[in-house]
Amino acid sequence: MQGNKVVAAALIILVIFVVGAFLQQAKPVLFPFFLAVFLSFILSPILDFLTRKKIPRAVSIIFIILISFFIIYLLGLLFYSSGKTFASEFPKYGQKISSILASIQEQLKLTFPKLETVDWVGQLDINKIGAFILSSLGPFFSFIALLFLIFIFLIFILAGRGNVKTKIERSFSKERSSKIIDVIQKIDKQIQRYLAIKTIVSFVTGVLATIVLMIFGVDFAIVFGFFTFILNYIPNIGSIIATALPLTVAVFQFETLWPAFWILVILGSIQMTIGNFIEPRVMGEGLGLSTLVVLFFLFFWGWLWGIPGMILAVPTAATIKIVCDNIPPLSFVGELMSKG
Repeated sequence: MQGNKVVAAALIILVIFVVGAFLQQAKPVLFPFFLAVFLSFILSPILDFLTRKKIPRAVSIIFIILISFFIIYLLGLLFYSSGKTFASEFPKYGQKISSILASIQEQLKLTFPKLETVDWVGQLDINKIGAFILSSLGPFFSFIALLFLIFIFLIFILAGRGNVKTKIERSFSKERSSKIIDVIQKIDKQIQRYLAIKTIVSFVTGVLATIVLMIFGVDFAIVFGFFTFILNYIPNIGSIIATALPLTVAVFQFETLWPAFWILVILGSIQMTIGNFIEPRVMGEGLGLSTLVVLFFLFFWGWLWGIPGMILAVPTAATIKIVCDNIPPLSFVGELMSKG
């Protein structure tokens, strides 16, 4: 028995290593596929609504794809142009950082007679940071190619959703197929509800953050609004990072700390109100993912796919928990992933 346990543990480690290596190498294909799967859960209720209105399924799919592509393209174009501006203007903050640090040193009367003056700009190397951001954004045609690949996957996923039930009925007995279909439909509805509500709430939070930053005249308000939208998928940690990013820029942008203070108060109030009151009421009984699980998925997918992987980390964890909660033999996994 002891030998069997060692062999089983070794096999599990080997499988995890092989799967991790496969996922890392297959990122160019699997990342757009995963995004398409998540988008399909968000867009499926719209497809079902149009189908109930007697609109042909093919026409409904084409309509959904065109509208979604247009919206995502505009958002991507807006973020990409704002990101380029952010990267090109980033070096000017080097001088501001240097002057602020010098002012602090003077006010605190810190003297270092035996040390040479520190070149803060040189140490921080702001130009390299800006170049890194530019290289991270990459050429715009890469974004367009990724977008086309996502929507190609999305078309086939939406077109094939209605065939799953028929295939299961053909593969199993009537009683067994009925149970399997019930479980799949329950999982499907829960994932749809979670992703749809989370996306709407995140979008509203991002729009409100953008409006607040624009009112205060903070640089790169659209970029920070987009970050707020993305980071809102990450419980607790995401809202902190989404508030800290524009707050840091506001501190260096304005001559006084009062704008940064009020930005902190307003953005913090928005995050707390939406996260602690509005979202739980709309979402109902939440998934209650453990913070440790969230961190593990963030680090694991970040190691595999970098920033794109971190974007998918929490939705992937939520999907796995929903699936495990609805399959009795795997319910213990869902329990382990929960807060309690």
